[in-house]
This record gives sequence, structure tokens and C-alpha cells, in this order.
Amino acid sequence: MLNIALFGPPGAGKGTQSEFLLKKFNLFYISTGDLLRKEIAEKTKLGLEAQNIIASGGLVSDEIIVQIIEKTITDNPNANGFLFDGFPRTYVQAYILEGLMLKLNTSLNCLININVDEEESVSRLLNRGKTSGRSDDNEKVIRNRLVEYDVKTRPVMQFYKDRGVYFEVDGHDSIENVNKKIINILQDELSKSLYNIVLFGYPGCGRGSQGKALAEKYGLEYIATGKMLESEIEQKTEVGMKILELYENGQLVPDEIVVQLIEKKLENSKGVKGYIFKGFPRTLVQSYILDGLLKKHGSKISKVIEFEVPMLELINRLDARSKTDKRMPYDSSTAKIVKRLQEHEKKTIPVIEKYEQLHDFKKIDGMGTFEEVFERTVVDIEKSMRHTR
Repeated sequence: MLNIALFGPPGAGKGTQSEFLLKKFNLFYISTGDLLRKEIAEKTKLGLEAQNIIASGGLVSDEIIVQIIEKTITDNPNANGFLFDGFPRTYVQAYILEGLMLKLNTSLNCLININVDEEESVSRLLNRGKTSGRSDDNEKVIRNRLVEYDVKTRPVMQFYKDRGVYFEVDGHDSIENVNKKIINILQDELSKSLYNIVLFGYPGCGRGSQGKALAEKYGLEYIATGKMLESEIEQKTEVGMKILELYENGQLVPDEIVVQLIEKKLENSKGVKGYIFKGFPRTLVQSYILDGLLKKHGSKISKVIEFEVPMLELINRLDARSKTDKRMPYDSSTAKIVKRLQEHEKKTIPVIEKYEQLHDFKKIDGMGTFEEVFERTVVDIEKSMRHTR
């Protein structure tokens, strides 16, 4: 997801550049003025509140504005990202937006300031006033607007400078050149983003073999918690000995051990394009852990895939696997297989339901040959990548 705020004094050309960017990157336009007018026209609860405040001569509060923005973002889950115009307008609103983005498991990628000096702004707006018919396009009002912009907006720019996501382009250049410079900034930001996939599906659905093949195709790091635990045991590390003891006593490996191994993997993987997670998260608690781990490393989940296979087919596959050297401990009897499938349904389905609401989610038909399932998965991933890169 690409979230950007476009800044610049009145007359800088934000509207013109916004039109280009919305089309090129498939973004949803968020202008607080437009959103307020829409809510008022539709007579929503928030719209009626705002209308009463405006009618009494007051300013619409940040509390109402942020609720409208949150509603707009959650109502448009298929957007590739959001372009904010006119928000945040103050230092306080910058904090509000940061908190809202965190709540929605995303962040503002960058603030781009189209910088033009005061005289250029005045000149452009006076020229616009000759044809716009706008009463505020006169020199006295224009200069007052520029003073207000300077006082309120400079601190916002510093807020994003401190976070390393502030960029500036020279707005005196031609429209085409300004557009090229902005696109270069955004392409560079997108190239920094890791592409992280989480694979779901009942045991026997084939996500392990698909995950390895996808990792190889796209140059991603494959993270399977089961293999990581086995590796620690084979290497006879201190953690591995703890895991072995737990296995021998029939106990589950606690999250704190799994998290340490995943974090170690993330820290030691340099220059990767992203990760494929298989076997984690299995529970809602683990889903919050993964979100936090990725956030800590400046990343987030890009894609969630669930492989769907009918229950009887799963049992047949697991029974057949139990007769090979690839068998798992829970493959040894039909009772154990059914118990493992039930455990997945109880613990992991809630995670899938959560991710279905929050991320780019796709159910893939897991029936057919390996190649057929792989092809279906690749088609969906490449469609997703085109939207995000």
C-alpha cells in the first residue's frame, strides 16, 4: 500500500499533480473538504454533526475529521493506497494521522512538498482569479492564506522530516518535470518495500511445497517455523535442547521461543526482497506478534493466501503422506489427523478472518496438480505486485 501526503502552498499545483498520481498508482483521493461535503450531502451522522458546527460558525473538530477519514479508508479496502490533500494541516493532526495509520496497520510512506516561493504563488493565483471567479483569488486574501499556511504547515513538515519521510520538489519547474520528480520519489519508496506473504491452509493443502516454489520464483526468504525448530534441534543449540525437551514431554513450543527464532531470521536476512511465512501465525496472539515484528523492521504483510482443499481430500492426502518419509508426527493415525485438522479450525480460522479484513487476501483452489495450483497462485501474486510496485 502506498500512502502519501501532498503539500505545497496555495498555487503550487497540488491538484494537477494529484490527478496524475491517482491514475498512475491507483490511489484513493482524500481531501478533507470533499469528504465533509460528501458526508453532509448524504446526511450521515457525522455529516449532520459537521453541518451543525459549520452553521453556528464553528470549525469542524479533529475528532469528526479523523472519524470521516477512518471511515473512508476502511470503506475502500481495494485501494492501492491513499493520497492525502489538506490533511494533516497542523502538528496535532500529524500525530492524529500517525495514530490512525498505526490502528489500520499501515503508515504514511512519504510527505512530498511542492515548493514555490510567495511571489510565484501570488502570481499564479492572481492569474487563476481572472478566470476562476473565486472571490478569494485577490492579492490581500492570497497573502493572508500564505501567512496562515506558513505558520501552521511548517511544523508539520518538520514532523515528517524528523521521521525521514519528507521530500521536496521544486514547483517552479514545468508540470511534466515536477510530475517526473514525484514519480521517481514514489518509485524509489516502493522499491524499498519488502513483499511479505503469509500462507494459510489446513494441513495437507500443499502450502509447504507451494511456499518453497514461490520463494524461489520471486527471490523471497521462506520462513517455516517447523523447519526452524527442527534446525535448532539438529544443531543442538541451547534453544534446540529446550525444544526437544518440550517435544518429548508432549508440550507445545511457547511463542517466546518461536518469536526469538523468527526475529533472528529477520535480522540475519540481508538484501532479501521479502518473506514467505508458513506455519506462523497459527493463533490470534501470534498474528499480533508478526504484525509487531514486521513493523519493527519497517515492513508489513503484503499478501495473504489461503489454499482451499475439501476435508476428505485432506484426510486422504495426510493418510498417504503417513506412508512416506515426509510423514509428520500427527500423520500416524486417522484420529490424530482429524484432531490436527480440528485444532487448525479452532485456532487458525480466526486469524484468517482477521487478515481477510485487513490485507490483500485471496483464496486459492488447492485441487489439481502442483503446477495447476502454482499457476493460479502466481497469477494472483503478480496481479497484486503490479498494484503495489
